Amino acid sequence: MDGKDGNGGDGMSPRVGDGGSLSSGYMKPTARGYASKDPPGRSERAERPLLGIGLMLIGVTLVPLLDGCAKLLSEDYSVVQIAWGRFVFHVVWLMPLLVSSGARWWRLPALAGFQAARGFFLVLATVSFFFAIRYVPIPNALALLFVSPIVVALLSPRLLGEPFHWSKLCFAGVGFLGVLVILRPATEAFEPAAFSAILAGLSYAGYVMTTRYVAPRARPLLTLFHSGVIGSVVLSLVMPAVWIQPDLRGWVLMSLMGLFAAAGHFMIIKACEYAKASLLAPFGYAEIVSSTAMSWFLFDYWPDVWVWVGIAIIVVSGVGVSLFAKS
Repeated sequence: MDGKDGNGGDGMSPRVGDGGSLSSGYMKPTARGYASKDPPGRSERAERPLLGIGLMLIGVTLVPLLDGCAKLLSEDYSVVQIAWGRFVFHVVWLMPLLVSSGARWWRLPALAGFQAARGFFLVLATVSFFFAIRYVPIPNALALLFVSPIVVALLSPRLLGEPFHWSKLCFAGVGFLGVLVILRPATEAFEPAAFSAILAGLSYAGYVMTTRYVAPRARPLLTLFHSGVIGSVVLSLVMPAVWIQPDLRGWVLMSLMGLFAAAGHFMIIKACEYAKASLLAPFGYAEIVSSTAMSWFLFDYWPDVWVWVGIAIIVVSGVGVSLFAKS
């Protein structure tokens, strides 16, 4: 879950998203990735929509691999320690980019309080999502995580002063129907741990809204870094209570989690330099496809027909909210 960070946001497809160049934070997070507002400096770079779409697809293909590593690790470690590894190695893998870009990563960020709140929301979303996928198949949990754009659409008019449309409320209701189809609370298919994925989606919605607030005032790469630092510090405080010394396999999987998080989110940030948010946003849902393929390959799991129906309903709801928000 992560998922997905940038100076305007992170992503977590309903894990990262920040649009804008690396020098200007104008990203607008989607479920776990960044779809951006058009940044001021974007006109200076020729638009290359196919390249942007390609980078976006690479990004949403890499991020589910993070979840696969987390699920493998959950056999031996607590979700808190797994999340700690995700954030710590996220920072480690970002450092070469930060140093080469000349970013002043050691300085206290602007709007430090909002950055801290943003980091706390991401920590809660990550831990909740990792707990969910310990018991729930990853595609099912990811579909529930994608309720975050719907929650943002409902809350952003009041909290961020964005325009309200009754159509958003209607599409949000449709999305809730999709959640019920996946959960099927009155059947044997019901798994209580799935509610943890919904908590992750709600937490990620808080992360997205704080990201939208800080985005115009912070560089995407630095915001991505700050999220990793806050997560590392917060989770390090509880590590003595849950720590299990990782073996070589554990360290490798934790390192790969950080690599997939940093690389996936960076690809999404770069995608926003070449293509408009309205073009990229629907491709964020391709994460469900890549997540399903990964789950089939690693865990021999393929969603049943009702899960696909629920996923389709949630995707239609999310795309509908995005289109009406644009109009």
